[in-house]
Amino acid sequence: MPSIAENLADPELIETTWDLTPLVDGDPENGVERQLEEAFERAGVFAAAHAGQVAELDAAGLARAMHELEAINELVGKAGSYASLRFAVDTGDAARGALLQLVQERGTAIETKLLFFELEWAALADERADQLTSDDALSFCAHYLRSARRYRPHLLTEPEEKILAEKAITSHSSWARLFGELVAALTVTVQEEQIPLDVALSRLLGPDRDARREVAQAVSQALEPGLRTRGFIYNTLTYDKSVDDRMRSYPHWLAARNLSNEASDESVMALIEAVRGRFDIPQRWYTLKARLLGVDRLADYDRSAPILPEDVTFSFAEARELVLDTYDSFSTDAGRVVRRFFDERWIDAPVRPHKRGGAFCAYAVPSVHPYVMLNFTARRRDVLTMAHELGHGLHAALAQPQGVFQQSTPLTLAETASVFGEALVFGRMLDAAPSEDARLSLLAERTDGAIATVFRQMAMNRFEHLVHTHRRSEGELSVDQICDAWVVSQSELFGDSVEMTDGYRMWWSYVPHFINSPGYVYAYAYGQLLALSVYGRYRLQGPSFAPAYLGLLSAGGSRSPEDLAAMVGIDLADPGFWDAGLGLVEEQLKAAEALAGTS
Repeated sequence: MPSIAENLADPELIETTWDLTPLVDGDPENGVERQLEEAFERAGVFAAAHAGQVAELDAAGLARAMHELEAINELVGKAGSYASLRFAVDTGDAARGALLQLVQERGTAIETKLLFFELEWAALADERADQLTSDDALSFCAHYLRSARRYRPHLLTEPEEKILAEKAITSHSSWARLFGELVAALTVTVQEEQIPLDVALSRLLGPDRDARREVAQAVSQALEPGLRTRGFIYNTLTYDKSVDDRMRSYPHWLAARNLSNEASDESVMALIEAVRGRFDIPQRWYTLKARLLGVDRLADYDRSAPILPEDVTFSFAEARELVLDTYDSFSTDAGRVVRRFFDERWIDAPVRPHKRGGAFCAYAVPSVHPYVMLNFTARRRDVLTMAHELGHGLHAALAQPQGVFQQSTPLTLAETASVFGEALVFGRMLDAAPSEDARLSLLAERTDGAIATVFRQMAMNRFEHLVHTHRRSEGELSVDQICDAWVVSQSELFGDSVEMTDGYRMWWSYVPHFINSPGYVYAYAYGQLLALSVYGRYRLQGPSFAPAYLGLLSAGGSRSPEDLAAMVGIDLADPGFWDAGLGLVEEQLKAAEALAGTS
């Protein structure tokens, strides 16, 4: 089996890079500025034609206006996607950073010209808005228009909205960019070798405990010098959010996120309480895992360790073929779409200095195609990450015909396709396991993943809650207070099953979600539990399930979350839904416990 170093030097992996030229119509030199200039001009013409007149539009007139807004959004979206994706793979390049800033500034200028439309639409009487959105001419944007009206209590006057939009460039956007650049520039020194943070974190999946301890200590040492700066950024952005929430009359720090997710405060609290009420599941698992690893108690750096000493690696080609064959076996239509990501350079996979950490799928714009970013380190978990992000990619590609306004779903459904795809590939791995020990090893890794996605993300939600509420009631937090909030939230998750090292208290400080998308993380738990339920339906129905599932993905965000889930037989209004999803996670744990008892 090739070593990780050999796999990372694989020419196929190194050459798996994006072709971003479709986003600028094949003109990387001038495409961005040309698109932004056209969008700015069209926005001015649109404003001259429609400002103060939205209430007078009939269905046909509103449809024409929305199609023009769609075209403007496509232009801005292509320019923005090109700039942000180029920056993501090299955050240290000053020219790429400057282009991203240019897009943000020009994009804001275009946004301010068009702000009147949202405000005038929200001001319409409900009866008139319902009549308009029921017309077939507006089917391409009806759900979007209905959803936009939910923000009516939180909108400000047009001059105020323009000021906030303009100032966002020098407030949230700039601080978030700085945080991203600081984290991307981090290097970790392990045995005199300097490696990117993502590579160091991947070594925590290795079988040697001493090596894991050394890497964890090195990560903590790398995080410490810039901790005060990252803490200041977090303090600044939590206060910035509190100001925005106060001005918009949001009752609590999570309210705006819930609204954007089309989820009621009550349903989100039900999810949070249900998951926090079952922290016994991760604690049971970590206690069992300690026994399997032959230690009295796990340390934080042991949580993702393999339970068998083999260090399973995959070449990029092996990972690609396993993922492609799995999607193709589920549905040839799905397999055909996923294959295009590899064949047409929609993926950027190598680890590089200054490349953004983690993995993501960018929907880009419906007129082009989505892009997937990976940091492939040849671990088995990287194969599941590939399957996960290509699930997002499949969702985005199938929903392209929905157009700009209705391609994307709320975050609460955004993880459905990704977790489902990951589950398909895991099932294939489990079926191919050559022994009971190998099955247990896979189940252990899968249980680690479920706990990270459901329970750890909910602990992160608790951390955010502590920071945001403290910042609003007591003022700026010291770095120690932020670290204390992290320890409190993690202690609730771990109980007595995991020992936290001193350095682990700083590990909140590289997580981008806290900075870029406050409140985002509970959507992972929501999406995981929903996707497990969807996967459970597939196991019951078999191949006949595929058309309904692909129909769900193709619908994008054209319906409410409840209506979308109903397409595959899921009732999100069922009070026992979350408990049922958590029961599926516990089933996985019980299977591991049973195998551990016989291994």
